[in-house]
Amino acid sequence: MAHARRTPERLSAFSDGVFAVLITVLVLELRPPETPTFAALLALWPTWLSYAVSYVFIAIVWVNHHHLMRYASEATPRLMWFNFAHLFSVSLLPLSTAWMAVSELAPQPVAFYAAVFFLVNATYVALIWDLVGRAPVSEVPPRERRLMRIRAILTLGIFALAAVVALKFPVIGLVMCCCCLLGYLKPEAPGADEDTPSTPRASADREMR
Repeated sequence: MAHARRTPERLSAFSDGVFAVLITVLVLELRPPETPTFAALLALWPTWLSYAVSYVFIAIVWVNHHHLMRYASEATPRLMWFNFAHLFSVSLLPLSTAWMAVSELAPQPVAFYAAVFFLVNATYVALIWDLVGRAPVSEVPPRERRLMRIRAILTLGIFALAAVVALKFPVIGLVMCCCCLLGYLKPEAPGADEDTPSTPRASADREMR
């Protein structure tokens, strides 16, 4: 029993719980305006914009995390620590969102926000390396691996550049972050063949259905 294979289902369930808590915390940061008018509500646009971007960001991170965990056949210690690092970086999002909203998109808070995006993507790359990079070719074809690496390197560079640009032009830095998110709307790397061989877990899921 001591050497029994540790299935990744519990790791996935724990991660799902963390994502749910983060979205809840994000919502709790919203405050109604003191004046009961639509003008007062519209005046809070930096808060609503920050919340909307962060909500979409968490949703995209969860979708990609869910997709990536399909390649996990065992919850190894390395995978668990990489996953915790990824969750830690995502957990910084409510703080960075609140700071950016309160400051009304001031340069340094937006730069910190972009830096959190960079950290989340960097830890996601670590998960890709552990789950996809080490998977056999029969499960993940070389072309798909290459496309995932290219997307990861490009987005890491843009997030880093956005953090620097935000120190001078915060709105442009935020827009750059939003543009990067578009590249992750589809978990599979853009251009990857959807008919590529699937993982054993995915094949088993289709057989059960």
